[in-house]
Amino acid sequence: MNFFAVLFALLCEQLKPLRHPNPVHQGMIHWVRWTGRNFDAGREHHALVVWLITVLGPGLLVALIYLGLRQFSVLLALALDVLILYLTLGFRQFSHYFTDIRDTLERGDEMQARSLLAEWRHLDASELPRTELLRHVVEHSLLAAHRHVFGVFFWFVVLSTLGLGPAGAVVYRMAEFAARYWAYKSHTLDAPTNQRLMQISRDFFGWIDHLPARLTAAGFAIVGNFEEAVSSWRRFSTLWAHSNEGVILAAAAGAVGVQLGGSAAPGVTPDRSKTFDSGDAAQQLSAQGSTDGDEPQLAHLQSIVGLVWRSMVLWMLLLALLTLANLVG
Repeated sequence: MNFFAVLFALLCEQLKPLRHPNPVHQGMIHWVRWTGRNFDAGREHHALVVWLITVLGPGLLVALIYLGLRQFSVLLALALDVLILYLTLGFRQFSHYFTDIRDTLERGDEMQARSLLAEWRHLDASELPRTELLRHVVEHSLLAAHRHVFGVFFWFVVLSTLGLGPAGAVVYRMAEFAARYWAYKSHTLDAPTNQRLMQISRDFFGWIDHLPARLTAAGFAIVGNFEEAVSSWRRFSTLWAHSNEGVILAAAAGAVGVQLGGSAAPGVTPDRSKTFDSGDAAQQLSAQGSTDGDEPQLAHLQSIVGLVWRSMVLWMLLLALLTLANLVG
């Protein structure tokens, strides 16, 4: 049933994409604000309470609804799976930015492309040269594909297998959104934020995303240039400050032969700038802050699209085989 739920959700999302902004996204913002306002008194132990209510609360509610529906009808439970996946999983939730930037660059309007990137990622891209602009589009697109598709996919399958329906998709999406929202509130809006809450949300999402990130990287390696992807993963994943992002981007860079990483312009993705805090210093110095491969070109954007779709087909085939084995068994 998991295979059909994901398949139907992806088909619905392609036919009727959930545009941004939308009521679901606004509801998530209101929910995170409400829990922070009502349960965060500024002390360290309150941060954990806020995170548990914000992230696990919706997941528990969805699990209870799923269990109730399953008592009446398997079809109703499947319908809930499809609905929740439609709201939490899908390429079209972010791909319009990617498509608009690619089309703008094809027309030669780099200023508009920088403006679209700034709108998408809330960063100052006005001074980015073309190569850096393309690199940021590639990096953000790969990470968005992981967080909107592969990460949600993984946790949906895991908790659904345990009988909790689409609760995993909700927990993953809320954990990712909460970590992103509280960091955005602190750094971009310059609003007072419980630093412990921001740290907990980042750490917990890092743990939740640890295995999915490595499975995403493995998928990129399998459907791309396997040898180069694995080599790049081993040598360059520590160039990024966050290890989960590092393994995804390093593997993808090797899979399609594009150069990613490097020092960013001031104010641009500081959490993905070069770091020498971990890993082998000699390897990092030899890499000069970036992976091997060709400098990002417009053609690499299409290569990234192909890589992501092939990887999605790979995981869907594996899920189909598991579903078939379960039905036969």
